[in-house]
Amino acid sequence: MQSSERLHPIHGGNRQWAAEMANISPAQILDFSASINPLGVPKSAIAAIQSQFTDLSHYPDPEYTLLRHSLGEFHQLSSEWILAGNGVAELLTWVGRDLSQLVATVLFTPAFTDYYRALKTFDCQVEKYPFLISNQEVSFKTDLPEISNSHTKGILINNPHNPTGYLFSRDSILPYLERFALVVIDEAFMDFLPPEQQQSLIDLVPSHPNLVILRSLTKFYSLPALRLGYAIAHPDRLRRWQAWRDPWCVNSFAAAAGIAVLSDREFQQQTWAWLKSAKSQLFKGLSQISGLIPLPNAANYLLVQTELAGSFLQKELLQRDKILIRDCLSFPELGDRYFRVAVRLESENQKLIESLSDLF
Repeated sequence: MQSSERLHPIHGGNRQWAAEMANISPAQILDFSASINPLGVPKSAIAAIQSQFTDLSHYPDPEYTLLRHSLGEFHQLSSEWILAGNGVAELLTWVGRDLSQLVATVLFTPAFTDYYRALKTFDCQVEKYPFLISNQEVSFKTDLPEISNSHTKGILINNPHNPTGYLFSRDSILPYLERFALVVIDEAFMDFLPPEQQQSLIDLVPSHPNLVILRSLTKFYSLPALRLGYAIAHPDRLRRWQAWRDPWCVNSFAAAAGIAVLSDREFQQQTWAWLKSAKSQLFKGLSQISGLIPLPNAANYLLVQTELAGSFLQKELLQRDKILIRDCLSFPELGDRYFRVAVRLESENQKLIESLSDLF
C-alpha cells in the first residue's frame, strides 16, 4: 500500500499527500481543498514579517501585549479579554478541557473534524444533533430539540458552519446563552462577510462569562503557515488556559503579521469585493453541471452534492488536471456524495468548472 493511501487527509490543504497521489510537485497543484483567501498574503503582512528578522535571536513577548492590544482595538474590547493562540486548533484543545468538566457537549452534525479531536483528548461526552438533512432535497434543521439538563452541558457551534457554510443569525444563538453552561462559537470564517452582514456575538462576551468566541487570522489573510488565532472570553478563563499551555505558542512573525493585517483596510475591501463576484461565478457554473447541486451559503467555500463519488472526483481531478478538491469522507454524515471547494480567483474557478464538466 502506498503511503498516500495510508495517510488520506482529514483536513484540506494537504498538498504533500496530493502531490504523491498525482506524482507531481506540490507547487503544481491548484488547491480548492483549503478555504484560504486566494488574493495571497497582504503586503502589510510581508513587511511586518521582514521587520522581525533582526529579532530572531530574541524570545517573543510571552503575553503578546501588542497583538492583544491591536485585537482589542479592532473589536473594541479590553485586551484582557483576548488570548492569542497557535491557530484555532490549539485553542480548541483548551475549549475541550473546559467542556470536559461538563456532563456533555452538544454538536450540530456534520461537524468540523478537529472538534472531535479536541473533545476526545479530554474524554468529553458528545451529543450529536443532525443539522444537514439529505432526503429528496437538502435542508437545514437549525432548531435544537428540548435537551434534558442543558444547564449542565456545553454547546460548540461554528458560524458560518463548516462544511455547509450556513450562517446562524445572532437571534438564533442567543437562547443558548441561557440554556447551556458553556457556549463556544467558532467564527473562523466570519470575517469573509462584510461587517454589516456578520452575525458575531463578540460584543456579548463581557456580559456572558459562559460565552467563548474563537477567531482565525490565517484564512482571510492567507497566512495558514503562520498558525494564528485568538479566543475572546472572560479573563479568568483565559488566565486558566494560559497556565495550562506551553509558553510562546505564537511566534514573533505571526504576532507581527497579525498586528499589521488588522489595520489593512484596503486588503479587507478587496477581499469582500472579490468574494462576492467570484462566488457567484463558481456557484452558477457548478449549478449548470448535471449531477451537481451546490448548496447556497454565506462562506468562502461551497458544499456540493454529487451523483458521482466525491473521492472519485477528487482522484480524477488531481491526476487529470492537477486540481485538488476536498472530499467529505471525514464527515461521516455526508459520506461520499458530497465534496467541498474553496472559492478562488475567477480564472481558477473556471478551470474547475470546465474540468468537472468533462467528468459528468
